[in-house]
Amino acid sequence: MIKYDENGLVPAIIQDTQGRVLMMAYMNEEAFNKTLQTGETWFYSRKRRQVWKKGAEAGNVQKVRRITADCDRDTVLITVDQHGHGACDDDGESYTCFHNLIMSDGPDQSDLLPHREALSWLYANIEDRRRSPKVGSYTNYLMENGLDKILKAFGEEAAEVIIAGKNQDDEELVYEVSDLLYHLLVLLVFRRISLEAVWEELLGRSSLSGK
Repeated sequence: MIKYDENGLVPAIIQDTQGRVLMMAYMNEEAFNKTLQTGETWFYSRKRRQVWKKGAEAGNVQKVRRITADCDRDTVLITVDQHGHGACDDDGESYTCFHNLIMSDGPDQSDLLPHREALSWLYANIEDRRRSPKVGSYTNYLMENGLDKILKAFGEEAAEVIIAGKNQDDEELVYEVSDLLYHLLVLLVFRRISLEAVWEELLGRSSLSGK
């Protein structure tokens, strides 16, 4: 059982599937139950004194992957797939609400990794489309036609990148690389391989691994 405080609230820490903390908010029993029932995060606004759904207005919906409680059961940790531009509604440029640096003794290891929020967001959307197919979706068209179709499309995009790389048009290269990354993510989702597995492999090959 969750232990609510004297105001009927419990702190909820939200993180993404890469372990990055996105935000902290409060839930009352109604918000917690709605989160369990819908598979998307709901919170209680102490200022407005009402339950609200994350992403209802800005589109930054959080699909729940896992909910755990701490030792005292008076704080919950919720792992989500973050949709939209990120968790921070006040700053559209920030993926996480914790973006105001106060102190640091040097760059964090995550600061030195490739910028991955956009890829994580796209991966989550492709995975969501796999779980909830939509009529006319190109992603679902690829998924429904299976691995060979996905690999064929990926190969075609790889060839387009090679051609664009030989040309002098930077915009063309960016466009084709973006297509290639999208099809790569479709392949990973189809094979149920997480981006975290890729990040760990890349980190293991870098000097950051300490090897």
